[in-house]
Amino acid sequence: MNLNDLLNRIRELGRSGLAAPLLLMLILAMMVIPLAPAVLDLMFTMNITLSITILLAVIYVMRPLEFSAFPTVLLFATLLRLSLNVASTRVVLINGHEGSGAAGRVIEAFGEFVIGGNYAVGLVVFVILTIVNFMVVTKGAERVSEVSARFVLDALPGRQMAIDADLNAGLLTREEAKHRREEVRSEADFYGSMDGASKFVRGDALAGILILLINIIGGLLIGTMQHDMALGDALRNYVLLTIGDGLVAQVPALLLSTAVAVLVTRMSRAGDMSSQVLGQLFNQPRVLAVTAGVLGVVGMIPGMPNLVFLLLASICGGAAWLMARRARARAEEAPEDAEQAPEPPAELSWEDVPGDDILGLQVGYRLIPMVDTRQGGELMGRIKGVRKKLTQELGFLIPSVHIRDNLELQPGAYRLLVHGVPVAEGTVYPDREMALNPGRVFGKVEGIPTKDPAFGLEAVWIDKGAREHAQSLGYTVVDCSTVVATHLSHVIKTHAHELLGHDEAQALLQQLGKSAPKLVEDLVPKLLPLSAFVKVLQNLLSERVPIRNLRVIAECLAAHAGKSQDPVVLSGLVRVALGRQIVQEINGLSPDLPVITLSPSLEQVLQDSLQSGGAAIEPGLAERMHRSLSEQTHKQETSGQPAVLLVPPPLRPLLARFTRQTIPGLHVLAYDEVPDTKQIRMVGAVA
Repeated sequence: MNLNDLLNRIRELGRSGLAAPLLLMLILAMMVIPLAPAVLDLMFTMNITLSITILLAVIYVMRPLEFSAFPTVLLFATLLRLSLNVASTRVVLINGHEGSGAAGRVIEAFGEFVIGGNYAVGLVVFVILTIVNFMVVTKGAERVSEVSARFVLDALPGRQMAIDADLNAGLLTREEAKHRREEVRSEADFYGSMDGASKFVRGDALAGILILLINIIGGLLIGTMQHDMALGDALRNYVLLTIGDGLVAQVPALLLSTAVAVLVTRMSRAGDMSSQVLGQLFNQPRVLAVTAGVLGVVGMIPGMPNLVFLLLASICGGAAWLMARRARARAEEAPEDAEQAPEPPAELSWEDVPGDDILGLQVGYRLIPMVDTRQGGELMGRIKGVRKKLTQELGFLIPSVHIRDNLELQPGAYRLLVHGVPVAEGTVYPDREMALNPGRVFGKVEGIPTKDPAFGLEAVWIDKGAREHAQSLGYTVVDCSTVVATHLSHVIKTHAHELLGHDEAQALLQQLGKSAPKLVEDLVPKLLPLSAFVKVLQNLLSERVPIRNLRVIAECLAAHAGKSQDPVVLSGLVRVALGRQIVQEINGLSPDLPVITLSPSLEQVLQDSLQSGGAAIEPGLAERMHRSLSEQTHKQETSGQPAVLLVPPPLRPLLARFTRQTIPGLHVLAYDEVPDTKQIRMVGAVA
């Protein structure tokens, strides 16, 4: 069988999947099966060859990920070296009394040639190699591996999001995005494995030190007690063999540790280590020129090895001159008038400061046809309808909605912003419709389960062809444009007080001045500053009270502005004036109003706390109140009736703030806000 046939057999064995298990079993077998000195020589030589091959492969690999099998290779190489240590230890302890050649020619050569047959020198060399390997190379590589693994894993979500953004922007195809995701995952797995594999190298260095000490002690005991050798002869034979054995194992260990350090300190860019180092270290003539100057000055000092320093100075100076000459030649070959010098940028001005839109809608790229009227999009028309309806309902002009695409969003996602800050988001499917569960349906429909983004109702994204079937089961079916428009309407109502500013309030006063000029003239700014007027309107809107009846609001403020300028107090007085409107918004034309009240003891506690200057509710009491109010509100909503908490006027602002965000379905009214025409019906009490 020639060499080609042997290589072909090895390749076939590797393709069959038997090579790795057989190799592992052979390595482990060497720990328990005695090996002849000739076999040890062959295995030690193979170990050194393997270590050199791994180091060169690491140096010439273009990218660290191209050697992704390195952690496994490192494990096998470490096991091989430890198995050889165990096998050689057995031979040294059994045959060490026969002389320096008892454990094979390789160990004898390292013991005689490398350290000159002096076990003291060999011990010093071994200690130095161990310190270099363990304290410098291995420890540094382990730290770099740990930090690299941590940073790669921390950056994994951001890199995957960047790939999704590039895919959404059309910069990548699906195949390219899939390849990059696999590459990111492979890099994370590789550096995580390298973090663990570096522990193998460190353990191997510790094992080498312990094996050396055990072999020396064991050899001296065996030589003096079993073979009746003199202490000096036993020391010379066994220590020399142990040192040779340790050096034979330590040299490949140092090579592998260096390979680990080289690989983990490499950059992720493509390129072998030689080109990276030479291209970045010696790419500037100035560096070599300064180095040549320093070496030349040192070479002229009397007593120094002048010839060596001056020779190296000449070599560095010549290399710097050649590099500078090549750089000038490349610059002369480049076209002189290829491009005109760019004009200097204009000076910055206040127009360059970006202004946030009052209302914004950002959409993913799949939703762009919904907002493009040229492609039949209906969302723009729906948004205009929402603005018109809410303008009439709330009593002030709702600002326009600025729509733009955002490639950072998922393809079917959208985001709603108020003053440039995201306040809500959702996901829709343009090729489907949403079937809302109003609370009572007569079956299930197939689709993607979801929730209504505006009110949190249970819903299902169904195919457009299943619309009639879903409606027959009791579902309310709406299209994507309606879903987004409804969500926008809910956000505008919730944040209406943030949309009203000084300019909007001034415009309202101008409109009112056309029908009641004297009222507006006397109110702002004579009786009340514009800022206080704006704050009163914002307080009303934050409590879901429309300001469309502006004349009543202005007359109430004009009547009480001389007594107080506090917007909270004025807001309470305005609410009393708007009591009929507020109650009608809650309960319609029903003759009676179901209300929840506070128990006398709780009411007294809250009033005492308010009179003593407390602006908050004690945490334990607040938790119990919140739980009771939530239960009462849920009970009222389930029965189809409004949830109204009726409290004394001083407590209304405090409790309104307390329940505004957490119990949005609860209306907090003061006693004097309920008109006389309404009959109060108590349905519960908070104790």
